[in-house]
Amino acid sequence: MKRKTVKSSEKYRSWVTSKDLVNFEVLEGESDLFISAKKKLTVQAERLTRKCRKTIQDHIARYPRFKDSLQPINKRSSSIPQIVREMLSASRVANVGPMAAIAGAVAEYVGKGILDFSSEVIVENGGDVFIRSSQDRIMGIYTGESVLSGKVALRLTGLEAGLGVCTSSGKIGHSLSFGKADSVTVISDSAPLADAAATAVGNIVKTPDNINQGIERAREIKGVKGVVIIVGKKLGIWGEVEII
Repeated sequence: MKRKTVKSSEKYRSWVTSKDLVNFEVLEGESDLFISAKKKLTVQAERLTRKCRKTIQDHIARYPRFKDSLQPINKRSSSIPQIVREMLSASRVANVGPMAAIAGAVAEYVGKGILDFSSEVIVENGGDVFIRSSQDRIMGIYTGESVLSGKVALRLTGLEAGLGVCTSSGKIGHSLSFGKADSVTVISDSAPLADAAATAVGNIVKTPDNINQGIERAREIKGVKGVVIIVGKKLGIWGEVEII
């Protein structure tokens, strides 16, 4: 019998127990969104996802370097779409390529759009999360085969204005990382910035000995509120982070 391969998203999404919210999924191209809201809003979420993806794809068609650059692109223009401007800005602050912010940017764009229909929303896009809530939430950190996977969670507070919680890994998923951390989770008011910063920190964490170096890198990035770095059995924490 052929053994079924279980995607990492299937594992950590099975942890979701927000009993006050309705969960649903949206798949559009490379975007695989798991959304929690006051009611099922699949049609609205699909429309928002298609719209923001088309905006980014159209920009790439005009400026192919946007897709491939591993360095910030110093392009500023009022004619650039808002979601692209946010990705460019996040990449400059974190000193990475603009596509390092795409998952967080899509999660935030869709999440803010859903707020027109639901007062509470959580959008997870490949481990990158935008959340707006009137109450505290608990979010577990999935670290693949690490012994700490599922044993570390964040208590998230002050979510009324929205928050980005994004995770990069050198061992899990398809996103480009030059590091070997099991997970680097960054908290910021901006999901695109949290995504870009998680990539920037993850790039330099290759062994447990690099955890302090990673924390210092996170501290340097303006707009980062906190970071959690997991490598094997080792854990590093800095900033506005409450671990439970």
